[in-house]
Amino acid sequence: MTSGQSGEDELSAVMASAGDPGAATSMSGQKMSQILRQRAQEFLSSRKHANNLVDIIGMWESYTLACILTIETIFGEVLKRGDMYVERTISLTISEPTAEMSYTNWLRNCYEEIWVKILNSIEDSRNAIQMQALTTAIKLMAAEGKSPLEPVENVEYYFPLHRLKPIIMKLLSPEKENFTLIARFQEISNYSDALYFTWKCLPSLTPKRQPQNVYIRNLLEFVHKLPLPQDNNSQNGTNGSQELLCGPQQVAGGFKYDYSSARKALNKVWSCIMHWELTPQLHKQLLVVLLERVMPHLEKPVLMTDFLMDSLDIDGPIGLLALQGVFVLVTKHNLDYPNIFTKLYSMFEPEILHTKYKARLFYLSDLFLSSTHLPEALVAAFAKRLSRLTLVAPPEDILIILLFIGNLLLRHPGLKRLIDHPQGNEEELGTNDPFLMEERDPLQSNALLSSLWEIKGLQYHILPSIATAARFIREPLPSIEYDMASALERTGGHIFDNELKNKVKDIMLTFERPSSMALPKGERILQYWQLTTMH
Repeated sequence: MTSGQSGEDELSAVMASAGDPGAATSMSGQKMSQILRQRAQEFLSSRKHANNLVDIIGMWESYTLACILTIETIFGEVLKRGDMYVERTISLTISEPTAEMSYTNWLRNCYEEIWVKILNSIEDSRNAIQMQALTTAIKLMAAEGKSPLEPVENVEYYFPLHRLKPIIMKLLSPEKENFTLIARFQEISNYSDALYFTWKCLPSLTPKRQPQNVYIRNLLEFVHKLPLPQDNNSQNGTNGSQELLCGPQQVAGGFKYDYSSARKALNKVWSCIMHWELTPQLHKQLLVVLLERVMPHLEKPVLMTDFLMDSLDIDGPIGLLALQGVFVLVTKHNLDYPNIFTKLYSMFEPEILHTKYKARLFYLSDLFLSSTHLPEALVAAFAKRLSRLTLVAPPEDILIILLFIGNLLLRHPGLKRLIDHPQGNEEELGTNDPFLMEERDPLQSNALLSSLWEIKGLQYHILPSIATAARFIREPLPSIEYDMASALERTGGHIFDNELKNKVKDIMLTFERPSSMALPKGERILQYWQLTTMH
């Protein structure tokens, strides 16, 4: 018996037992993969093995992963050879299809059938099958783009949009979060054509009516992962070349990335999103996507003013994120917001130090207070409030706050009187401080009547790094400001990382090297042990 006959017998046995789950799983996945690869090679080598494809598709439910890989091999080669290509012609007479045409139509039907199975496999509960189904779908889409099934208008370039749209629909599921799959799909953004047509598809997949919350999360994550380069050079380097998923890499009159069209698609999607009702968690996610991905590409960013103002009134991370959006509108779009410093002042509460977005607050506040033309009483209120927060702040935040206060003192030399206030000493101010911490208006907080006694107290902090940093208050201030951006990059886990890198000396656990399992010499328990053994 030949090896081919042996493979047929093994596959036939598995097919016969496909209705029995126990029998179907009796054969190892590796053995089944070998048999399927062999059957795929037979199918590609000769049409007399055409039924191999039917057998492979029939095993999909039992050996999904192996079948997906096998189908990818088969139809990748079939598309490359053009076996499914049909030249559409107008015929005035009805004639029986030839054997060649019948085979081509059968092959195309099988191709459509496996596309349905691959798309359904993207929703599989097993992560490995999901990932492989998505990868195979993209590879087959790319192969079909390079080798279309029918004549196309632009013979130099073709992209199968009818394949891309169902893939995106599966990723934007209203039933389950697909963040892992979306992260894998993000790799497609390396190709200019795939990225462009993804943006073009997205408006038609964004409902105007309120969708499910899971769908909103998937859509926001999808928009967050997809870049929107303004030109090909910004995406693929400076040589003007572009990497394409479908078609030749360089063709005259072929694909051309159109930023304005992609931007218009993004604006359509965002206009729908802004009409939806959002939970606090979705509200926060939307603000992150708006600030980090969408806002630079909006046609009229000032239309976000009402939304950002309403978000600014919400305490916690939502108000903090909205502050960044307001800052963009104020600095780049001439938005007038007279109460911005009062709102910024009210955000410096102890709770904000325990959120993941606190670095943004420090960075934006440093930018807001960078002007030397601000009222001295206003800046003094910020310096005093920050100084008070050092009493309850985590160690890494104390270091940032000290740098921030140092910058404020450098910009406004008149605030140096807060270091040594003429009215009373630090002990008196500590017990009877005129500063009103609960006052919401910074100009009414009496900060100029107080002093930075909290920082002087930090000079005796238990951590040497904080004690050293707090000594700046009794030394001449530097001539240049501290770089808050670089300082914020080093916050977080850098203290722990530095401690791990430090060389720790070996700690002596015993003074005498043990010679046996007995207790060390001199232990008091030994005398009692001897008495016990003697009895």
